[in-house]
Amino acid sequence: MDFKELLKKLEESGLKLLAGVAVLVVGMILVRLLIKLVLKRNPLKKAEPTVKSFVGALFRIVLYSAVILAAIGVMGIPLSSFVTLLASAGVAVSLALQGALSNFVGGVVLLLNKQVRAGEYIKVGEVEGTVRAVGLFYTELITADNKHVSLPNSSLTNTAIVNFTREGTRRLDIKFGVSYGSDLAAVRAALLSVTIGDEGILSEPAPQVLLDECADSSLNCLLRIWCRQEDYWRLRFALTEKGRNALNEAGVEIPFPQLDVHMKG
Repeated sequence: MDFKELLKKLEESGLKLLAGVAVLVVGMILVRLLIKLVLKRNPLKKAEPTVKSFVGALFRIVLYSAVILAAIGVMGIPLSSFVTLLASAGVAVSLALQGALSNFVGGVVLLLNKQVRAGEYIKVGEVEGTVRAVGLFYTELITADNKHVSLPNSSLTNTAIVNFTREGTRRLDIKFGVSYGSDLAAVRAALLSVTIGDEGILSEPAPQVLLDECADSSLNCLLRIWCRQEDYWRLRFALTEKGRNALNEAGVEIPFPQLDVHMKG
């Protein structure tokens, strides 16, 4: 091979490389525009945010893969050789992606079963928060103290999910301890008085005060109400304070833990 032939091959290789890079850059830009266009059209425009985020992520992977393969073809690299290389490394790749594949399948199951939706407050194991999105591999939660948590989709499909939002209403139980000598009728009247006039407390089922436990040093009573999900935490803190003040005003003793010691001899 003489010097001119070498220059010619280098020139051809350089042109193919530039063409491949151009296909890659233009393809990436077109993919972004196409995904935005698809997500804005019906029926995806009216789809739930969780579905839109999942479908968008899936489209990105498929379309970006197509662009990369097209760029490789333009560069002159035989796709058959590329596929053979991937096939030879298939075992290692499958083992490496085993967790990712289980998370992908878990995301599909979550969307098909509609177990979680964006904006819902859920608890999975020891983690709880508001669902931001269900991605291809991870579900994103925002905790009450604004922490971002990413849970593998497979963990949600293999664990009990507690959904606090789906039914719209929640039951709220607040425990108050009173002394054994307290008049339960007075305790009931005092605690029920704090539920009057608050629009967040549902009238059906009606608020109740129940004797829950005869503990070592106190009678533990429950103030039980039903409320809308969005009012739960406000009422939880407000009624705890109002209940304590109402018991004090009614003269009901709120005891401290006590221990009687008997001396012999």
